[in-house]
Formats: sequence, structure tokens, C-alpha cells
Amino acid sequence: MSDGSIQALGVELTDRAARRIAEIREAEGNLDLMLRLEVLGGGCSGFQYKFELDDTLKTDDKVFDNGGTSLVIDEASLGLLDGSVIDFKEDLGASFFAVSNPNASSNCGCGASFAI
Repeated sequence: MSDGSIQALGVELTDRAARRIAEIREAEGNLDLMLRLEVLGGGCSGFQYKFELDDTLKTDDKVFDNGGTSLVIDEASLGLLDGSVIDFKEDLGASFFAVSNPNASSNCGCGASFAI
């Protein structure tokens, strides 16, 4: 990507997403916070993305760093996210972390679930 983001092990965390993670860490007063992304069964398309903040690593976690901030993905989810770009988007109605997943054959209208 041309915005200076990094790519490791098939998942890319953009600079924009990394900056937002850093802002959240500072606001929460916990510099150990990481953005955790999981893929769960369910949603209107079969799988759904779940984002949460976490300050604890699990044994099967893979960590993707950008500018001192981290994205954490468990091994099972990583298989469904290979090649994905994790970004932070802002528009008039909302601000949110977004996944651009090349493995998804279809997405729901809100972007929170997908099919393979």
C-alpha cells in the first residue's frame, strides 16, 4: 500500500488503523491494549468479524505491529483472513475498523459478516 502501512504474514494493518489504536490506548490509559480481530461463525452471511480491545496474548495469537501498535489474530481466524487489509474508516454516519478480505465471496450490507 502506498500509505506506508506494513504487511506481515498475509495481513496488513494500515497506518490509519494503527493511529486509531494508539489513540484508543491513550484515551483508556492502558498502553498494553491491542486490537483483537476474530472470525466467528454466524452473521447474515455465515461468518462475522469481531473487534475488541485486549491487553492479554493467548498462546495461538499472531501479532501484527505497525508503529508501536498491535493487531492480534488467533490462528483459526488467520486462515480466513489471509491477505486481508485492516483499516479504520470515518464517514458522516460512523467510524469503524474495516476488513477488506480477498477470501470473502460475498459480504453483508453492513460489512460485519461475510461468506467464503
